[in-house]
Amino acid sequence: MDGNGSAEGSSATGAVGGIDLSRFDDPTAVDLTGQVHQLPCCIKYDGPSPVSHYFKPKSTGIEVDGLKIEEAYFRGRKLQGTTIPLPQGYSGFVIGKKSLGKGKAPDQSEEISNSWEMNAKFQSITFWNHDSLPSHDDAFVRSFHWLSVAKALHQPVTPEDLESASNSQQSK
Repeated sequence: MDGNGSAEGSSATGAVGGIDLSRFDDPTAVDLTGQVHQLPCCIKYDGPSPVSHYFKPKSTGIEVDGLKIEEAYFRGRKLQGTTIPLPQGYSGFVIGKKSLGKGKAPDQSEEISNSWEMNAKFQSITFWNHDSLPSHDDAFVRSFHWLSVAKALHQPVTPEDLESASNSQQSK
């Protein structure tokens, strides 16, 4: 991320794009925490829909393995879910392509088409199962464990770490 809150990247063809996250700390940015859902289905529609009119999750009062279970129905099918926070240090974003603003030249359209901006942010996700209660063993929850593994793998090794590992190997 550069000083303007924009992450830049390029592909093998030389196209440059970026994601503008400069509104991350903006208190007026839309916060969707508690409103992001991962459903066990594929919806082939991309547009506005009165989802909150039909999809109405309710707490069941049941807690399994520390997870508070919710219940909802989608197209007549019962779903059971739970809301989990994103791991410490991570945030979720809803991004969209930057629109061509006034005064922009049409020849910049390729650059603009690879430019994205943050439309909203979130700190939790509600995931749903239709045939079982949510648990810590669900693949969705387990996928978050890879974030800590990746951090450990990519963390620089200090001389103290090497000395500690060497001492533990000598004591065996």
